[in-house]
Amino acid sequence: MKKKSLLARFLIWRLKHVSDRQFISALGILIGFTSGLGAVVIKNSVHFISSLLQGTSDLAFANYLYMIYPTVGISVAVLFIKYIIKRPVRHGIPNVLYSISKTNGQINSHNMFSSVVTSAFTVGFGGSVGLEGPTVATGAALGSNIGRMFHLNYKHTTLLLACACTGAMAAIFKAPIAAIVFAMEVVMLDLTMWSLVPLLLASSTAVITSYFFLGMHVLYPFEVQTGFDMKDLPYYIVLGIFTGLLATYFTKMYMYIQSLFDMLSKSYLKLLIGGLSLGLIIFFFPSLYGEGYHGINASLSGDYSYLFNNSLFYSFRENFWILIILLALVIIFKVIAASITFGAGGVGGIFAPTLFMGVNAGVLFAKLTHHLGLRNIEVNNFGLIGMAGMIAGVLHAPLTGLFLIADISGGYQLFVPLMITATVSYATVKSFEPHSVYTVQLARRKELMTHDKDKNVLSLMRVTRLIEKNFSTINSEASLGDLVKVIAKSQRNLFIVVDKDNNFEGIVKLDDIREIMFQPEKYDVMFVRDLMIMPSVVIQHDESMADVARKYQYSDKFNLVVLQDGKYLGCVSRAQIFSTYRRMLKHFSED
Repeated sequence: MKKKSLLARFLIWRLKHVSDRQFISALGILIGFTSGLGAVVIKNSVHFISSLLQGTSDLAFANYLYMIYPTVGISVAVLFIKYIIKRPVRHGIPNVLYSISKTNGQINSHNMFSSVVTSAFTVGFGGSVGLEGPTVATGAALGSNIGRMFHLNYKHTTLLLACACTGAMAAIFKAPIAAIVFAMEVVMLDLTMWSLVPLLLASSTAVITSYFFLGMHVLYPFEVQTGFDMKDLPYYIVLGIFTGLLATYFTKMYMYIQSLFDMLSKSYLKLLIGGLSLGLIIFFFPSLYGEGYHGINASLSGDYSYLFNNSLFYSFRENFWILIILLALVIIFKVIAASITFGAGGVGGIFAPTLFMGVNAGVLFAKLTHHLGLRNIEVNNFGLIGMAGMIAGVLHAPLTGLFLIADISGGYQLFVPLMITATVSYATVKSFEPHSVYTVQLARRKELMTHDKDKNVLSLMRVTRLIEKNFSTINSEASLGDLVKVIAKSQRNLFIVVDKDNNFEGIVKLDDIREIMFQPEKYDVMFVRDLMIMPSVVIQHDESMADVARKYQYSDKFNLVVLQDGKYLGCVSRAQIFSTYRRMLKHFSED
Protein backbone atom coordinates (compact mmCIF):
# COMPACT_ATOMS: atom_id res chain seq x y z
CA MET A 1 0.00 0.00 0.00
CA LYS A 2 2.90 2.34 0.78
CA LYS A 3 4.33 2.03 -2.73
CA LYS A 4 0.94 2.72 -4.25
CA SER A 5 0.40 5.85 -2.19
CA LEU A 6 3.90 7.09 -3.06
CA LEU A 7 3.22 6.58 -6.76
CA ALA A 8 -0.18 8.23 -6.45
CA ARG A 9 1.38 11.23 -4.71
CA PHE A 10 4.05 11.46 -7.39
CA LEU A 11 1.46 11.34 -10.18
CA ILE A 12 -0.56 14.12 -8.53
CA TRP A 13 2.60 16.21 -8.10
CA ARG A 14 3.59 15.54 -11.71
CA LEU A 15 0.23 16.69 -13.05
CA LYS A 16 0.57 19.96 -11.15
CA HIS A 17 4.21 20.77 -11.85
CA VAL A 18 5.43 18.86 -14.94
CA SER A 19 3.86 19.15 -18.39
CA ASP A 20 3.20 16.09 -20.54
CA ARG A 21 5.96 17.05 -22.94
CA GLN A 22 8.53 17.46 -20.20
CA PHE A 23 7.51 14.20 -18.58
CA ILE A 24 7.61 12.18 -21.81
CA SER A 25 10.99 13.70 -22.67
CA ALA A 26 12.34 12.60 -19.29
CA LEU A 27 10.90 9.12 -19.83
CA GLY A 28 12.58 9.07 -23.26
CA ILE A 29 15.96 9.43 -21.55
CA LEU A 30 15.07 6.72 -19.01
CA ILE A 31 13.92 4.32 -21.73
CA GLY A 32 17.00 5.06 -23.86
CA PHE A 33 19.21 4.17 -20.90
CA THR A 34 17.33 0.96 -20.03
CA SER A 35 17.18 -0.08 -23.71
CA GLY A 36 20.91 0.50 -23.97
CA LEU A 37 21.51 -1.65 -20.89
CA GLY A 38 19.29 -4.36 -22.40
CA ALA A 39 21.39 -4.35 -25.57
CA VAL A 40 24.60 -4.57 -23.54
CA VAL A 41 23.29 -7.50 -21.48
CA ILE A 42 22.12 -9.41 -24.56
CA LYS A 43 25.34 -8.77 -26.48
CA ASN A 44 27.59 -9.77 -23.60
CA SER A 45 25.50 -12.84 -22.77
CA VAL A 46 25.74 -14.12 -26.33
CA HIS A 47 29.46 -13.35 -26.49
CA PHE A 48 30.06 -15.17 -23.18
CA ILE A 49 28.14 -18.30 -24.23
CA SER A 50 29.73 -18.33 -27.69
CA SER A 51 33.26 -17.92 -26.27
CA LEU A 52 32.61 -20.66 -23.72
CA LEU A 53 31.50 -23.09 -26.41
CA GLN A 54 34.37 -22.28 -28.75
CA GLY A 55 36.89 -22.58 -25.94
CA THR A 56 35.75 -26.10 -25.05
CA SER A 57 35.46 -27.40 -28.63
CA ASP A 58 38.01 -29.84 -30.02
CA LEU A 59 38.86 -28.62 -33.52
CA ALA A 60 38.67 -32.17 -34.87
CA PHE A 61 35.04 -32.44 -33.80
CA ALA A 62 34.04 -28.75 -34.05
CA ASN A 63 31.96 -29.28 -37.17
CA TYR A 64 29.90 -32.02 -35.53
CA LEU A 65 29.46 -30.03 -32.32
CA TYR A 66 28.29 -27.00 -34.31
CA MET A 67 25.59 -29.24 -35.74
CA ILE A 68 24.33 -29.97 -32.22
CA TYR A 69 24.85 -26.67 -30.42
CA PRO A 70 21.93 -24.75 -32.04
CA THR A 71 19.49 -27.51 -31.05
CA VAL A 72 20.77 -27.39 -27.48
CA GLY A 73 20.35 -23.62 -27.31
CA ILE A 74 16.86 -23.68 -28.81
CA SER A 75 15.90 -26.52 -26.42
CA VAL A 76 16.92 -24.44 -23.41
CA ALA A 77 14.92 -21.48 -24.78
CA VAL A 78 11.84 -23.68 -25.37
CA LEU A 79 12.05 -25.20 -21.86
CA PHE A 80 12.48 -21.75 -20.32
CA ILE A 81 9.37 -20.50 -22.14
CA LYS A 82 7.29 -23.60 -21.37
CA TYR A 83 8.11 -24.17 -17.72
CA ILE A 84 9.26 -20.81 -16.36
CA ILE A 85 7.55 -18.08 -18.39
CA LYS A 86 4.55 -20.27 -19.31
CA ARG A 87 3.58 -17.74 -21.96
CA PRO A 88 4.71 -17.30 -25.56
CA VAL A 89 7.69 -15.02 -26.23
CA ARG A 90 6.78 -13.36 -29.51
CA HIS A 91 9.17 -11.86 -32.02
CA GLY A 92 10.17 -8.34 -31.06
CA ILE A 93 9.09 -5.92 -33.76
CA PRO A 94 5.89 -7.74 -34.86
CA ASN A 95 4.92 -7.90 -31.18
CA VAL A 96 5.37 -4.13 -30.88
CA LEU A 97 3.27 -3.51 -33.99
CA TYR A 98 0.59 -5.89 -32.69
CA SER A 99 0.48 -4.16 -29.30
CA ILE A 100 0.04 -0.77 -30.99
CA SER A 101 -2.75 -2.15 -33.16
CA LYS A 102 -4.64 -4.40 -30.77
CA THR A 103 -3.70 -3.97 -27.10
CA ASN A 104 -3.38 -0.19 -26.72
CA GLY A 105 0.38 -0.49 -26.48
CA GLN A 106 0.32 -2.96 -23.58
CA ILE A 107 3.05 -5.65 -23.59
CA ASN A 108 3.34 -8.39 -20.97
CA SER A 109 5.91 -7.59 -18.29
CA HIS A 110 7.78 -10.91 -18.74
CA ASN A 111 9.10 -9.57 -22.06
CA MET A 112 11.39 -7.27 -20.05
CA PHE A 113 13.63 -10.27 -19.37
CA SER A 114 12.32 -13.31 -21.27
CA SER A 115 13.65 -12.15 -24.65
CA VAL A 116 17.09 -11.59 -23.11
CA VAL A 117 17.31 -15.12 -21.75
CA THR A 118 15.82 -16.98 -24.72
CA SER A 119 17.76 -15.05 -27.38
CA ALA A 120 21.03 -15.42 -25.45
CA PHE A 121 20.71 -19.21 -25.56
CA THR A 122 19.34 -19.27 -29.12
CA VAL A 123 22.03 -17.08 -30.68
CA GLY A 124 24.83 -17.93 -28.23
CA PHE A 125 24.52 -21.59 -29.19
CA GLY A 126 24.57 -20.75 -32.89
CA GLY A 127 20.95 -20.19 -33.92
CA SER A 128 21.05 -18.54 -37.34
CA VAL A 129 19.29 -15.32 -36.27
CA GLY A 130 20.20 -11.89 -34.87
CA LEU A 131 19.81 -9.96 -31.63
CA GLU A 132 18.03 -6.78 -32.69
CA GLY A 133 14.52 -8.28 -32.40
CA PRO A 134 14.93 -9.44 -28.77
CA THR A 135 16.61 -6.14 -27.90
CA VAL A 136 13.65 -4.24 -29.33
CA ALA A 137 11.24 -6.58 -27.50
CA THR A 138 13.02 -5.94 -24.20
CA GLY A 139 13.08 -2.17 -24.68
CA ALA A 140 9.46 -2.06 -25.84
CA ALA A 141 8.30 -4.08 -22.83
CA LEU A 142 10.11 -1.63 -20.56
CA GLY A 143 8.50 1.31 -22.36
CA SER A 144 5.04 -0.26 -22.25
CA ASN A 145 5.21 -1.10 -18.56
CA ILE A 146 6.60 2.31 -17.66
CA GLY A 147 3.66 3.82 -19.54
CA ARG A 148 1.26 1.55 -17.69
CA MET A 149 2.82 2.41 -14.32
CA PHE A 150 2.39 6.13 -14.93
CA HIS A 151 -1.13 5.68 -16.40
CA LEU A 152 -0.23 7.25 -19.75
CA ASN A 153 -2.78 7.39 -22.56
CA TYR A 154 -2.53 5.51 -25.85
CA LYS A 155 -0.78 8.35 -27.67
CA HIS A 156 1.98 8.68 -25.09
CA THR A 157 2.35 4.92 -24.62
CA THR A 158 2.92 4.36 -28.34
CA LEU A 159 5.47 7.18 -28.32
CA LEU A 160 7.30 5.41 -25.49
CA LEU A 161 7.25 2.19 -27.53
CA ALA A 162 8.82 4.08 -30.43
CA CYS A 163 11.44 5.51 -28.03
CA ALA A 164 12.19 1.98 -26.82
CA CYS A 165 12.60 0.67 -30.38
CA THR A 166 14.81 3.65 -31.20
CA GLY A 167 16.95 3.09 -28.12
CA ALA A 168 17.30 -0.63 -28.76
CA MET A 169 18.33 -0.16 -32.39
CA ALA A 170 20.71 2.69 -31.54
CA ALA A 171 22.42 0.60 -28.86
CA ILE A 172 22.64 -2.76 -30.66
CA PHE A 173 23.94 -1.26 -33.94
CA LYS A 174 25.56 1.92 -32.55
CA ALA A 175 23.53 3.73 -35.19
CA PRO A 176 21.62 6.66 -33.60
CA ILE A 177 20.43 8.25 -36.84
CA ALA A 178 19.28 4.97 -38.39
CA ALA A 179 17.45 4.10 -35.16
CA ILE A 180 15.32 7.25 -35.37
CA VAL A 181 14.65 6.66 -39.06
CA PHE A 182 13.64 3.07 -38.26
CA ALA A 183 11.16 4.24 -35.63
CA MET A 184 9.69 6.78 -38.04
CA GLU A 185 9.47 4.33 -40.93
CA VAL A 186 8.38 1.12 -39.21
CA VAL A 187 6.95 1.90 -35.77
CA MET A 188 5.70 5.48 -35.50
CA LEU A 189 2.26 5.84 -37.02
CA ASP A 190 1.54 9.54 -36.56
CA LEU A 191 4.78 11.45 -36.23
CA THR A 192 4.66 15.07 -35.03
CA MET A 193 7.52 17.52 -34.64
CA TRP A 194 7.30 17.33 -30.87
CA SER A 195 7.54 13.53 -30.82
CA LEU A 196 11.00 13.82 -32.38
CA VAL A 197 12.34 15.21 -29.10
CA PRO A 198 11.81 12.04 -27.01
CA LEU A 199 13.08 9.94 -29.93
CA LEU A 200 16.28 11.98 -30.16
CA LEU A 201 16.79 11.80 -26.40
CA ALA A 202 16.18 8.03 -26.34
CA SER A 203 18.52 7.40 -29.26
CA SER A 204 21.38 9.54 -27.96
CA THR A 205 21.08 8.13 -24.42
CA ALA A 206 21.03 4.54 -25.68
CA VAL A 207 24.02 4.94 -27.98
CA ILE A 208 26.04 6.65 -25.23
CA THR A 209 25.20 3.74 -22.91
CA SER A 210 26.35 1.32 -25.62
CA TYR A 211 29.55 3.32 -26.17
CA PHE A 212 30.30 3.25 -22.45
CA PHE A 213 30.02 -0.53 -22.12
CA LEU A 214 30.87 -1.79 -25.62
CA GLY A 215 33.25 0.86 -26.98
CA MET A 216 32.81 3.50 -29.67
CA HIS A 217 33.98 1.56 -32.73
CA VAL A 218 31.51 1.08 -35.59
CA LEU A 219 29.95 -2.34 -36.00
CA TYR A 220 31.44 -2.97 -39.44
CA PRO A 221 34.69 -1.04 -39.92
CA PHE A 222 34.81 -0.11 -43.59
CA GLU A 223 37.23 2.05 -45.53
CA VAL A 224 35.94 3.41 -48.84
CA GLN A 225 38.64 2.91 -51.46
CA THR A 226 36.64 4.19 -54.42
CA GLY A 227 33.79 6.67 -54.16
CA PHE A 228 30.74 7.12 -56.39
CA ASP A 229 31.46 6.78 -60.10
CA MET A 230 28.73 7.75 -62.56
CA LYS A 231 29.72 4.83 -64.79
CA ASP A 232 28.66 2.45 -62.00
CA LEU A 233 25.12 3.87 -61.90
CA PRO A 234 23.48 1.13 -64.03
CA TYR A 235 25.07 -1.52 -61.82
CA TYR A 236 23.68 0.05 -58.63
CA ILE A 237 20.23 -0.04 -60.23
CA VAL A 238 20.61 -3.68 -61.27
CA LEU A 239 21.88 -4.53 -57.77
CA GLY A 240 18.75 -2.88 -56.39
CA ILE A 241 16.57 -5.08 -58.59
CA PHE A 242 18.59 -8.15 -57.58
CA THR A 243 18.32 -7.46 -53.83
CA GLY A 244 14.62 -6.62 -54.26
CA LEU A 245 14.02 -10.04 -55.81
CA LEU A 246 16.04 -11.67 -53.02
CA ALA A 247 13.97 -9.76 -50.44
CA THR A 248 10.81 -11.14 -52.06
CA TYR A 249 12.30 -14.62 -51.84
CA PHE A 250 13.19 -13.95 -48.18
CA THR A 251 9.63 -12.99 -47.23
CA LYS A 252 7.91 -15.77 -49.13
CA MET A 253 10.33 -18.48 -47.96
CA TYR A 254 10.10 -17.25 -44.37
CA MET A 255 6.30 -17.38 -44.44
CA TYR A 256 6.28 -20.78 -46.16
CA ILE A 257 8.57 -22.37 -43.56
CA GLN A 258 6.59 -20.79 -40.72
CA SER A 259 3.40 -22.28 -42.18
CA LEU A 260 5.06 -25.73 -42.27
CA PHE A 261 5.99 -25.47 -38.59
CA ASP A 262 2.51 -24.16 -37.72
CA MET A 263 1.13 -27.48 -38.99
CA LEU A 264 3.05 -29.26 -36.20
CA SER A 265 1.02 -29.12 -33.00
CA LYS A 266 3.66 -30.54 -30.64
CA SER A 267 6.58 -28.35 -29.58
CA TYR A 268 8.92 -31.32 -29.29
CA LEU A 269 8.22 -32.21 -32.94
CA LYS A 270 9.05 -28.65 -33.99
CA LEU A 271 12.25 -28.81 -31.97
CA LEU A 272 13.26 -32.24 -33.26
CA ILE A 273 12.57 -31.53 -36.94
CA GLY A 274 13.91 -27.99 -36.76
CA GLY A 275 17.05 -28.98 -34.84
CA LEU A 276 17.94 -31.81 -37.20
CA SER A 277 17.30 -29.66 -40.28
CA LEU A 278 19.30 -26.73 -38.93
CA GLY A 279 22.19 -28.99 -37.89
CA LEU A 280 22.31 -30.55 -41.34
CA ILE A 281 22.39 -27.13 -43.06
CA ILE A 282 25.15 -25.88 -40.74
CA PHE A 283 27.16 -29.07 -41.34
CA PHE A 284 27.34 -28.31 -45.06
CA PHE A 285 27.54 -24.50 -44.65
CA PRO A 286 29.30 -23.65 -41.36
CA SER A 287 29.18 -19.94 -42.23
CA LEU A 288 25.46 -20.01 -41.42
CA TYR A 289 26.24 -20.76 -37.75
CA GLY A 290 25.17 -17.89 -35.47
CA GLU A 291 24.55 -14.26 -36.37
CA GLY A 292 27.09 -14.12 -39.17
CA TYR A 293 28.66 -10.80 -38.16
CA HIS A 294 32.21 -12.17 -38.40
CA GLY A 295 31.46 -13.35 -41.92
CA ILE A 296 30.09 -9.92 -42.85
CA ASN A 297 33.20 -8.15 -41.59
CA ALA A 298 35.46 -10.63 -43.38
CA SER A 299 33.52 -10.20 -46.61
CA LEU A 300 33.71 -6.40 -46.43
CA SER A 301 37.50 -6.67 -46.13
CA GLY A 302 37.74 -9.04 -49.12
CA ASP A 303 38.35 -12.20 -47.08
CA TYR A 304 36.01 -15.03 -48.12
CA SER A 305 37.64 -17.79 -46.10
CA TYR A 306 34.57 -17.87 -43.79
CA LEU A 307 32.73 -19.68 -46.59
CA PHE A 308 35.27 -22.51 -46.63
CA ASN A 309 36.47 -22.81 -43.03
CA ASN A 310 35.41 -26.08 -41.31
CA SER A 311 33.48 -27.06 -44.43
CA LEU A 312 33.62 -29.93 -46.90
CA PHE A 313 34.67 -27.41 -49.56
CA TYR A 314 37.88 -26.22 -47.86
CA SER A 315 40.15 -27.82 -50.47
CA PHE A 316 38.38 -25.78 -53.21
CA ARG A 317 39.02 -22.40 -51.55
CA GLU A 318 41.09 -21.14 -54.52
CA ASN A 319 38.48 -22.12 -57.14
CA PHE A 320 36.54 -19.08 -58.44
CA TRP A 321 33.42 -20.95 -59.50
CA ILE A 322 33.19 -22.86 -56.22
CA LEU A 323 33.32 -19.46 -54.49
CA ILE A 324 30.47 -18.21 -56.69
CA ILE A 325 28.41 -21.33 -56.03
CA LEU A 326 29.00 -21.10 -52.27
CA LEU A 327 28.01 -17.43 -52.25
CA ALA A 328 24.77 -18.30 -54.03
CA LEU A 329 24.05 -21.25 -51.73
CA VAL A 330 24.61 -19.37 -48.46
CA ILE A 331 22.32 -16.60 -49.75
CA ILE A 332 19.62 -19.17 -50.50
CA PHE A 333 20.03 -21.16 -47.28
CA LYS A 334 20.49 -18.28 -44.81
CA VAL A 335 16.80 -17.40 -44.77
CA ILE A 336 15.95 -21.12 -44.56
CA ALA A 337 18.27 -21.54 -41.57
CA ALA A 338 16.84 -18.42 -39.87
CA SER A 339 13.24 -19.51 -40.50
CA ILE A 340 13.95 -23.00 -39.14
CA THR A 341 15.52 -21.44 -36.03
CA PHE A 342 12.31 -19.50 -35.43
CA GLY A 343 10.08 -22.43 -36.31
CA ALA A 344 11.89 -24.76 -33.91
CA GLY A 345 11.19 -22.37 -31.04
CA GLY A 346 14.26 -20.11 -31.05
CA VAL A 347 14.06 -16.37 -30.34
CA GLY A 348 15.98 -13.79 -32.36
CA GLY A 349 15.81 -11.15 -35.06
CA ILE A 350 15.95 -10.98 -38.84
CA PHE A 351 18.31 -8.03 -39.27
CA ALA A 352 21.44 -10.20 -39.02
CA PRO A 353 20.26 -12.79 -41.58
CA THR A 354 19.21 -9.94 -43.88
CA LEU A 355 22.59 -8.21 -43.60
CA PHE A 356 24.40 -11.50 -44.14
CA MET A 357 22.41 -12.18 -47.30
CA GLY A 358 22.94 -8.60 -48.46
CA VAL A 359 26.72 -8.57 -48.22
CA ASN A 360 27.01 -11.93 -49.97
CA ALA A 361 24.56 -10.83 -52.66
CA GLY A 362 26.61 -7.68 -53.30
CA VAL A 363 29.87 -9.64 -53.49
CA LEU A 364 28.30 -12.27 -55.78
CA PHE A 365 26.96 -9.57 -58.11
CA ALA A 366 30.27 -7.69 -58.24
CA LYS A 367 32.37 -10.82 -58.74
CA LEU A 368 30.22 -12.03 -61.63
CA THR A 369 30.10 -8.58 -63.22
CA HIS A 370 33.89 -8.36 -63.16
CA HIS A 371 34.48 -11.97 -64.26
CA LEU A 372 32.11 -11.62 -67.23
CA GLY A 373 34.09 -8.57 -68.40
CA LEU A 374 31.19 -6.12 -68.03
CA ARG A 375 32.98 -3.69 -65.70
CA ASN A 376 35.65 -3.78 -63.01
CA ILE A 377 33.50 -2.58 -60.11
CA GLU A 378 34.63 -2.32 -56.46
CA VAL A 379 33.60 -5.61 -54.83
CA ASN A 380 33.72 -4.37 -51.23
CA ASN A 381 31.57 -1.34 -52.04
CA PHE A 382 28.95 -3.51 -53.65
CA GLY A 383 29.00 -5.86 -50.66
CA LEU A 384 28.19 -2.90 -48.40
CA ILE A 385 25.53 -1.52 -50.71
CA GLY A 386 23.95 -4.97 -51.08
CA MET A 387 23.27 -4.88 -47.34
CA ALA A 388 21.32 -1.64 -47.74
CA GLY A 389 19.33 -3.13 -50.61
CA MET A 390 18.36 -6.20 -48.59
CA ILE A 391 17.35 -4.20 -45.50
CA ALA A 392 15.27 -1.85 -47.66
CA GLY A 393 13.56 -4.78 -49.36
CA VAL A 394 12.98 -7.18 -46.47
CA LEU A 395 11.82 -4.49 -44.02
CA HIS A 396 10.11 -2.35 -46.68
CA ALA A 397 12.12 0.50 -45.19
CA PRO A 398 14.46 2.16 -47.72
CA LEU A 399 15.49 4.99 -45.42
CA THR A 400 16.37 2.52 -42.67
CA GLY A 401 18.49 0.55 -45.13
CA LEU A 402 20.22 3.70 -46.31
CA PHE A 403 21.04 5.22 -42.91
CA LEU A 404 21.69 1.94 -41.10
CA ILE A 405 24.43 0.82 -43.47
CA ALA A 406 25.96 4.30 -43.58
CA ASP A 407 25.85 4.47 -39.76
CA ILE A 408 27.16 1.00 -38.90
CA SER A 409 29.99 1.08 -41.44
CA GLY A 410 30.99 4.72 -41.56
CA GLY A 411 30.45 4.53 -45.32
CA TYR A 412 28.78 7.92 -45.82
CA GLN A 413 30.93 8.54 -48.91
CA LEU A 414 28.72 5.98 -50.66
CA PHE A 415 25.50 7.77 -49.72
CA VAL A 416 24.26 8.21 -53.29
CA PRO A 417 24.79 4.55 -54.31
CA LEU A 418 23.18 3.43 -51.03
CA MET A 419 20.20 5.64 -51.80
CA ILE A 420 19.82 4.35 -55.37
CA THR A 421 20.06 0.65 -54.52
CA ALA A 422 17.81 0.91 -51.45
CA THR A 423 15.12 2.76 -53.40
CA VAL A 424 15.19 0.39 -56.37
CA SER A 425 15.14 -2.65 -54.07
CA TYR A 426 12.12 -1.31 -52.20
CA ALA A 427 10.27 -0.52 -55.44
CA THR A 428 11.05 -4.02 -56.75
CA VAL A 429 9.86 -5.93 -53.69
CA LYS A 430 6.67 -3.86 -53.46
CA SER A 431 5.76 -5.12 -56.92
CA PHE A 432 5.65 -8.69 -55.61
CA GLU A 433 4.97 -8.47 -51.88
CA PRO A 434 2.90 -5.59 -50.42
CA HIS A 435 3.94 -6.30 -46.82
CA SER A 436 7.24 -6.81 -45.03
CA VAL A 437 8.24 -9.83 -42.96
CA TYR A 438 7.22 -7.86 -39.88
CA THR A 439 3.75 -6.97 -41.10
CA VAL A 440 2.63 -9.73 -43.47
CA GLN A 441 1.01 -11.89 -40.79
CA LEU A 442 -0.66 -8.90 -39.11
CA ALA A 443 -1.94 -7.74 -42.49
CA ARG A 444 -3.43 -11.17 -43.27
CA ARG A 445 -5.29 -11.07 -39.94
CA LYS A 446 -6.34 -7.45 -40.61
CA GLU A 447 -4.49 -6.35 -37.47
CA LEU A 448 -1.97 -4.07 -39.13
CA MET A 449 -1.76 -0.37 -38.48
CA THR A 450 -0.04 1.73 -41.12
CA HIS A 451 0.96 5.33 -41.71
CA ASP A 452 -2.55 5.90 -43.10
CA LYS A 453 -4.20 7.81 -40.25
CA ASP A 454 -7.72 7.02 -41.46
CA LYS A 455 -7.07 3.27 -41.48
CA ASN A 456 -5.38 3.45 -38.09
CA VAL A 457 -8.32 5.14 -36.43
CA LEU A 458 -10.74 2.64 -37.96
CA SER A 459 -8.57 -0.26 -36.80
CA LEU A 460 -8.73 1.04 -33.23
CA MET A 461 -12.53 1.13 -33.29
CA ARG A 462 -14.49 -2.01 -32.32
CA VAL A 463 -17.99 -2.92 -33.41
CA THR A 464 -18.84 -4.27 -29.95
CA ARG A 465 -18.06 -0.89 -28.36
CA LEU A 466 -20.41 0.98 -30.70
CA ILE A 467 -23.50 -1.22 -30.28
CA GLU A 468 -26.68 0.60 -29.28
CA LYS A 469 -29.21 -1.57 -27.45
CA ASN A 470 -32.19 0.77 -27.21
CA PHE A 471 -33.87 -0.73 -30.28
CA SER A 472 -37.09 -2.51 -29.35
CA THR A 473 -37.52 -6.17 -30.28
CA ILE A 474 -40.65 -8.12 -31.09
CA ASN A 475 -41.62 -11.68 -31.98
CA SER A 476 -42.62 -12.52 -35.54
CA GLU A 477 -45.88 -14.07 -34.32
CA ALA A 478 -46.96 -10.84 -32.62
CA SER A 479 -49.91 -8.95 -34.09
CA LEU A 480 -49.93 -5.49 -35.58
CA GLY A 481 -51.65 -4.33 -32.40
CA ASP A 482 -48.77 -5.65 -30.31
CA LEU A 483 -46.34 -3.88 -32.60
CA VAL A 484 -48.20 -0.57 -32.23
CA LYS A 485 -47.89 -0.88 -28.44
CA VAL A 486 -44.13 -1.38 -28.80
CA ILE A 487 -43.89 1.61 -31.15
CA ALA A 488 -45.70 3.80 -28.65
CA LYS A 489 -42.96 3.21 -26.06
CA SER A 490 -40.00 3.43 -28.43
CA GLN A 491 -37.90 6.39 -29.51
CA ARG A 492 -36.60 4.60 -32.61
CA ASN A 493 -38.11 4.05 -36.04
CA LEU A 494 -36.58 0.58 -36.50
CA PHE A 495 -37.85 -2.55 -34.74
CA ILE A 496 -35.98 -5.85 -34.55
CA VAL A 497 -37.77 -9.15 -35.07
CA VAL A 498 -36.35 -12.07 -33.05
CA ASP A 499 -37.61 -15.48 -31.94
CA LYS A 500 -37.81 -16.70 -28.34
CA ASP A 501 -34.12 -17.64 -28.43
CA ASN A 502 -33.09 -14.17 -29.64
CA ASN A 503 -32.29 -15.43 -33.15
CA PHE A 504 -32.54 -12.60 -35.64
CA GLU A 505 -35.39 -12.92 -38.18
CA GLY A 506 -35.78 -9.48 -39.74
CA ILE A 507 -36.68 -5.84 -39.17
CA VAL A 508 -39.78 -3.65 -39.34
CA LYS A 509 -39.33 -0.05 -40.41
CA LEU A 510 -41.76 2.54 -39.13
CA ASP A 511 -42.06 4.13 -42.58
CA ASP A 512 -43.30 0.81 -44.00
CA ILE A 513 -46.27 0.53 -41.64
CA ARG A 514 -47.12 4.18 -41.10
CA GLU A 515 -50.28 3.99 -43.22
CA ILE A 516 -51.75 0.91 -41.52
CA MET A 517 -50.72 1.50 -37.90
CA PHE A 518 -53.68 3.87 -37.45
CA GLN A 519 -56.22 1.33 -38.71
CA PRO A 520 -57.40 -0.53 -35.58
CA GLU A 521 -59.45 -3.01 -37.61
CA LYS A 522 -56.18 -4.55 -38.85
CA TYR A 523 -54.57 -4.92 -35.42
CA ASP A 524 -55.69 -8.52 -34.94
CA VAL A 525 -55.57 -9.75 -38.53
CA MET A 526 -52.08 -8.63 -39.52
CA PHE A 527 -48.93 -10.05 -37.97
CA VAL A 528 -45.31 -8.98 -37.70
CA ARG A 529 -44.18 -11.90 -39.90
CA ASP A 530 -46.16 -10.30 -42.75
CA LEU A 531 -44.65 -6.88 -42.20
CA MET A 532 -41.00 -7.63 -41.56
CA ILE A 533 -38.25 -7.60 -44.17
CA MET A 534 -34.78 -9.11 -44.20
CA PRO A 535 -32.17 -6.33 -44.45
CA SER A 536 -29.73 -6.56 -47.34
CA VAL A 537 -26.80 -5.66 -45.10
CA VAL A 538 -25.97 -6.76 -41.55
CA ILE A 539 -22.80 -6.60 -39.44
CA GLN A 540 -21.06 -9.46 -37.67
CA HIS A 541 -19.75 -8.68 -34.19
CA ASP A 542 -16.11 -9.39 -35.14
CA GLU A 543 -16.00 -7.44 -38.41
CA SER A 544 -13.35 -4.78 -38.82
CA MET A 545 -14.51 -1.18 -38.79
CA ALA A 546 -13.01 -0.72 -42.24
CA ASP A 547 -15.49 -3.33 -43.55
CA VAL A 548 -18.33 -1.72 -41.61
CA ALA A 549 -17.44 1.69 -43.04
CA ARG A 550 -17.53 0.23 -46.55
CA LYS A 551 -21.00 -1.21 -45.91
CA TYR A 552 -22.26 2.21 -44.89
CA GLN A 553 -20.51 3.82 -47.83
CA TYR A 554 -22.29 1.63 -50.38
CA SER A 555 -25.70 1.59 -48.72
CA ASP A 556 -28.24 4.22 -47.72
CA LYS A 557 -28.74 2.76 -44.24
CA PHE A 558 -28.55 4.78 -41.04
CA ASN A 559 -28.63 1.78 -38.68
CA LEU A 560 -27.29 -1.71 -39.24
CA VAL A 561 -28.07 -4.81 -37.17
CA VAL A 562 -25.17 -6.54 -35.37
CA LEU A 563 -25.26 -10.35 -35.10
CA GLN A 564 -23.22 -13.03 -33.39
CA ASP A 565 -23.83 -16.57 -34.61
CA GLY A 566 -27.21 -15.46 -35.90
CA LYS A 567 -28.28 -13.93 -32.59
CA TYR A 568 -29.20 -10.27 -32.26
CA LEU A 569 -26.81 -8.08 -30.25
CA GLY A 570 -27.95 -4.55 -31.11
CA CYS A 571 -27.46 -1.97 -33.83
CA VAL A 572 -24.68 0.34 -34.93
CA SER A 573 -25.66 3.75 -36.22
CA ARG A 574 -23.92 5.86 -38.86
CA ALA A 575 -23.99 8.86 -36.49
CA GLN A 576 -22.35 6.90 -33.67
CA ILE A 577 -19.56 5.69 -35.95
CA PHE A 578 -18.92 9.19 -37.26
CA SER A 579 -18.83 10.86 -33.83
CA THR A 580 -16.56 8.14 -32.42
CA TYR A 581 -14.28 8.40 -35.45
CA ARG A 582 -13.96 12.17 -35.04
CA ARG A 583 -13.22 11.86 -31.33
CA MET A 584 -10.56 9.18 -31.86
CA LEU A 585 -9.00 11.05 -34.78
CA LYS A 586 -8.55 14.09 -32.56
CA HIS A 587 -7.04 11.92 -29.81
CA PHE A 588 -4.81 10.05 -32.27
CA SER A 589 -3.44 13.22 -33.87
CA GLU A 590 -3.12 15.30 -30.75
CA ASP A 591 0.27 17.06 -30.68
